[in-house]
Amino acid sequence: MSKFNKKKSGELPAISTASLPDIVFMLLFFFMVATTMRDQTLLIKNNLPTANQVEKLDKKDLIMYIYAGAPLERYQGTYGTSAKIQLNDKLSDVGEIQDFIYQERASKREELVPFLTTALKVDGDSKMGLITDIKQELRKANALKINYVTKSGDAVEMN
Repeated sequence: MSKFNKKKSGELPAISTASLPDIVFMLLFFFMVATTMRDQTLLIKNNLPTANQVEKLDKKDLIMYIYAGAPLERYQGTYGTSAKIQLNDKLSDVGEIQDFIYQERASKREELVPFLTTALKVDGDSKMGLITDIKQELRKANALKINYVTKSGDAVEMN
């Protein structure tokens, strides 16, 4: 007579971890390619106005950004509630715009300087006097190519 052995307790076989490094590197490469790095941290409110005829600029590396608006709530204790301008990562005075333009021009290759554009990202609630002051400083620095950044949408008419 033959003897039948009972099956041992139904243990699961060990999980193979041989492909785990491949998966980790695949995820790493995916996030490296898909992630965009933020150039600047906004210190001001920047609720852009809307416009119905918007064009996209081609070369973003030839654009110098000037942000204008009221400081965010966490910075209002330091800088107040009136509208300020932001150049790179710091709040600045209007008088510092010329130096900013000259530094940006110096950081670019000489043949690209004539193609530099100044983009104004101005909060919709900002006063026109601040924008006029910015434009006057840009004229003094001979930065005459100006672009106003808006959101795409239907423009709201003011009464």
